[in-house]
Amino acid sequence: MNKKRFIVTIITSAYFIYYALTYKDWHFIDTVNLIIHEAGHIIFLPFGTFMHILGGSLWQVLFPIIFVLYFLKQRDYFSASLVLFWVGQNLLNVSVYASDSIVMQLPLLGGDTAGHDWHNILTMLGMLKYTYVIGSSIYFAGIVAIASAVSLCLVYSFSENDLVS
Repeated sequence: MNKKRFIVTIITSAYFIYYALTYKDWHFIDTVNLIIHEAGHIIFLPFGTFMHILGGSLWQVLFPIIFVLYFLKQRDYFSASLVLFWVGQNLLNVSVYASDSIVMQLPLLGGDTAGHDWHNILTMLGMLKYTYVIGSSIYFAGIVAIASAVSLCLVYSFSENDLVS
């Protein structure tokens, strides 16, 4: 067993499980993710209105996935598993935004609900009536990612080698 990895796994798991239980509250990591989310709008701006609006949430989830893929390419499976927590956390965060599509009660930057990404996305797709299902599905994907991260980090904590094939 790699004791350092095991300790990191326990601490990280505890934090992200706590996050999953309080995902509707604002946490420090949400501030970091908000910056990434807003950058996504700029990154996807050249791809049209729909992608510009979707780009915030999309980039918020893709950004940590890029790091997971990088660590997988490096065959550093423990690090990839660790970053998977961040993917799951972002999915939980996006699920809150998506679930707010109809009621639009979340405080938004600038305070204008006309800029509610998920209300606009689901309206454009004619899927606003599926807000609950979509928000719940994104939430479920986040829980699966976090549970997978816990499991994989434990597996790689008990491996004998730094790189497990």
